[in-house]
Amino acid sequence: MAKRVVLAYSGGLDTSVIVRWLTDKGYEVITYTADVGQGEELAEIPDKARAAGAVEAIVEDIKEEFARDFCLPTLRALALYEGKYPLTASLSRPLISKKLVHYADKFRADYVAHGSTGKGNDQVRFELSVWALNPDIEVLAPVREWEFKAREEQVEYAKKHGIPVKATKEKPYSIDRNLWGVSVECGPLEDPWQEPPEDAYQITTSPERAPNEPEYVTIGFEEGVPRSLNGAEYRLLSDLILELNEIAGRHGVGRIDMVENRLVGIKSREIYEAPGALVLYEAYRDILSLVTDRFTFHYFMNHVPHEYAKLVYEGLWFTPLREALDAFTGRLARDASGEVRLKLYKGSVSVVGRRSPNSLYEEDLATYTEEDAFDHIAGKHFTKVWGLPLKVLGKRRS
Repeated sequence: MAKRVVLAYSGGLDTSVIVRWLTDKGYEVITYTADVGQGEELAEIPDKARAAGAVEAIVEDIKEEFARDFCLPTLRALALYEGKYPLTASLSRPLISKKLVHYADKFRADYVAHGSTGKGNDQVRFELSVWALNPDIEVLAPVREWEFKAREEQVEYAKKHGIPVKATKEKPYSIDRNLWGVSVECGPLEDPWQEPPEDAYQITTSPERAPNEPEYVTIGFEEGVPRSLNGAEYRLLSDLILELNEIAGRHGVGRIDMVENRLVGIKSREIYEAPGALVLYEAYRDILSLVTDRFTFHYFMNHVPHEYAKLVYEGLWFTPLREALDAFTGRLARDASGEVRLKLYKGSVSVVGRRSPNSLYEEDLATYTEEDAFDHIAGKHFTKVWGLPLKVLGKRRS
């Protein structure tokens, strides 16, 4: 009986060659392609996969599952890797891994496979996620061990075997896209001193070419879930994110240029575009600060965003740590209902208004008018007690 493997398949050169390469080695290859909002036409994928040698080709729309179960928890954690990266590509890997394991069980396959390289982060994310869900399954990564040293060799192999691949020479960039954003690397971006060429950006307008007038958007939250955009209700979170990508992208919002620390120990220069995600981050941070008490909000901001981003980046999605952090952020989200108004202008996004039925802001305490209800005499005594340790320290020093 032939060995059976379920392959994460994009339809590009690498994974198309993998199908034939594994077939030549005696495997029955079943391809799995996830629609996570990459904006590509996937109707031709099954024919391409079978032409390359696949015995079965699965294409599945999982945009809403991705938005609801992966993007939303990460938003609630305000997770940004190294304070900048909203984990666009990182987030899709555990979900795709979950699907690979599911279909491996359904088709009784003993292997799953991916197209990641030996120096990338995705090999870790795929393999740790798969093993967390099925520790007995074996993961194959042909790109790490096959004989091809250059892309041109893969193109020749594809031609020899009649594999339908559009590319005939290396593109300057490696691009990964989903509804949460776009990651771009390689080509001229490998020089960290060089400004990213404009053609590297996929979904955002250059701030210099963005409209000369600002645009305002209002995002409505219900218990930490974005539900409305400019008053229009959205049944699907994925649709709201995609629409926000269009609006914010028009204004050049969401561009990130960074040198990040990869898991394998190297530094990598990447650019990202996440217009919708970054607008939602700004909005959610603000609504959370409005409805959360100082002690809890400070603890959250000091501990959760960094730790959550780190575990997503490092392939630790299917862990008790992530589940525990979700429980914490889920509790905070119960109070995060209301609206946030934001201003988009030439690459920048700023919050200009917020309101919530659960707001802890009290105008009569904050005001400096005659309506001021704050006890200023109490402030005098508070300062005296609060500063007592420093007063004692000052006496000792003098």
